Amino acid sequence: MFTPSQHDVRRFFCDTYRKHENGEILTPLETIARDWIVQHPEYLDLLADVEAALVADFSIEKGQSNPFLHLSMHLSISEQISIDQPPGVREAFLQLATKHGDAHAAQHDIMEALGEMLWASQRSGLPPDGMAYLDNIRRRARG
Repeated sequence: MFTPSQHDVRRFFCDTYRKHENGEILTPLETIARDWIVQHPEYLDLLADVEAALVADFSIEKGQSNPFLHLSMHLSISEQISIDQPPGVREAFLQLATKHGDAHAAQHDIMEALGEMLWASQRSGLPPDGMAYLDNIRRRARG
């Protein structure tokens, strides 16, 4: 399993943005990341300055959301949807996208469910519950 460090993740998104801005060829993963980066123009200044990005503090006490966590979650959800893992997530995503009329808003709904699943796993000490996660997404699609 690939477990990148915080700096690896931050460099990946900053390098992807730099390559995009310079018209360089992107890997398939960078292409997906670029698509999410451009949908979040509020992050562009930070992504343009890798040194600032590496030392930026997004602790809860600062009251800021972490753009690298946000983009990473978009990337993870995009991968889940592309391989339909857990099974049924692609269909639930499509239902959410139809409900919202917007794939980005649907991903944000899934992001909330993903965060809840990870929080519950950390709190209980048990592995993430993929079925509870999928049920949460389906409830959001119906609601």
